[in-house]
Amino acid sequence: MPRLTPRLRLSAIRRLLASQAGGGYVLMAAAAIAMLVANSGLAADYVHLQHLQLGPLSLLHWINDALMALFFLLVGCEIKREFVDGEMATWPRRILPGVAALAGMAAPALVFLAVNREVPANSNGWAIPTATDIAFALGVLALLGNRVPGSLKLLLTAIAVIDDLGAIVVIAAVYTSGVEVAALAAAAALGAVLAVMNARNVAAAWPYLLVGAALWVAVYLSGLHATLAGVIVALALPITRSRGVPEHRESPLLQVEHALAPVVAFAIVPLFGFFNAGVDVRALTLSAALDPLVIGVVAGLVLGKQIGIFGAIMALVRSGVVTMPAGATTRQIWGLSLLCGIGFTMSLFIAGLAFGEGSARDNAAKLGIIAGSVIAAMAGVAVLAGSRRGAPAAQ
Repeated sequence: MPRLTPRLRLSAIRRLLASQAGGGYVLMAAAAIAMLVANSGLAADYVHLQHLQLGPLSLLHWINDALMALFFLLVGCEIKREFVDGEMATWPRRILPGVAALAGMAAPALVFLAVNREVPANSNGWAIPTATDIAFALGVLALLGNRVPGSLKLLLTAIAVIDDLGAIVVIAAVYTSGVEVAALAAAAALGAVLAVMNARNVAAAWPYLLVGAALWVAVYLSGLHATLAGVIVALALPITRSRGVPEHRESPLLQVEHALAPVVAFAIVPLFGFFNAGVDVRALTLSAALDPLVIGVVAGLVLGKQIGIFGAIMALVRSGVVTMPAGATTRQIWGLSLLCGIGFTMSLFIAGLAFGEGSARDNAAKLGIIAGSVIAAMAGVAVLAGSRRGAPAAQ
């Protein structure tokens, strides 16, 4: 197999960013349509469609539990690729996005809990504003064209990847109901089968996916969230190290990632957005809009994210631990921190787990997620649109 040149490597990264940005536009459109439908004469039909029973699950649960398992499979593939053979394959490369992502999760959670300190019933939603929607954020970033250096787009992607890893850990550790021991044992056995396949370097992707389908059923029945099966399969998929060229498509992981990326970006995530973002606000009152749950989510996304990420990056740069991303200015780092407040997909997902899909608190959290994400996007664009490029990187 011919070795890929740096030019091909960069074009691959650009294609990845372009596809995620394009998916972000479709997601924005799906969310906007959902809000229009939920606040029109079609609202009752929208709710009925959500709860339409298709076999053992409702349509909403097929999307949130089954289709989103493919989303988490893709996320898991991206995380593994980046850490094994990508932009975060070495510890020095992990420091900046790693610290920024952790601070960008801790600060929003603390802001949310501070706002809701007198409403203990809301505390289970602390993780809602910790997420960053990579597709939505990159879609907004793409609107600014070459006003933003490529280094910031890569940094945003890296932060969001680590952010997703943190969200997966939170979902597994915090948002798990009572565990069914027999089903969990079956899931563990299937996980062991995947590990053996990886150890023996099974080079085809389909056996992993076949075992993964059975694993999804076992995880679903165990009480753990079924989407975690997608992450387990991703971690088992082999990837061929290629000396910094993460495009060795003979690797099962790369086969799955490249096949899933357009389906997830342009079908699964928009479907999830459409069926989860619709909130009827026609009877919304001022007191409901000022609910601590709503305010906590908005404040966490808009204030917490920028405080955590901007503060962490600038502390690392000024202490000399890392250098400023190539061609970036302090203002652009601030703008990037604001864009990381676009929580949307993962935030909506966590809200449903925290409060129960369709509950009053879930709808309040959704209102905060939509409002906070829109404010963060507008503020980020305003900051970045007025910025100037920094000094070019040294050659």
